[in-house]
Amino acid sequence: MRKEFWIFLSCGVFFLIVTPIYWAVSHEVTGTVAMIMAMLLFFMTSFYLFFVTRAIPLRPEDRKDGEIADGAGELGFFPPYSWWPLAAAVCFGLIVVGFAIGWWMFIMALVLGSFAVIGWTFEYYRGPHAH
Repeated sequence: MRKEFWIFLSCGVFFLIVTPIYWAVSHEVTGTVAMIMAMLLFFMTSFYLFFVTRAIPLRPEDRKDGEIADGAGELGFFPPYSWWPLAAAVCFGLIVVGFAIGWWMFIMALVLGSFAVIGWTFEYYRGPHAH
């Protein structure tokens, strides 16, 4: 994660340098505030990565003698296919449309959306992908 730390830190320094120049040239408040927030976000992330890299052992890509084969093995858990995100997205779309059409559609979509979110949350507790 040392490389990631330097990437985020350099982006934060870039915004630290560019933001006053942008303000001096444009005198625009909205863009300047957005650049300040981006700078703070990059510095906050680099601050987090700095302390995480000190607490964990070096990864193969962080070592000078690291090989590609050193990073082989299980990379983590990747969920299989799921239809629940599609159902949740359709219900969220219906909730947004319910604001424009009427309260009855909003309430109906809210009820269906709660079922979709519950189904998405508990999909690994039953069925073919149960743990």
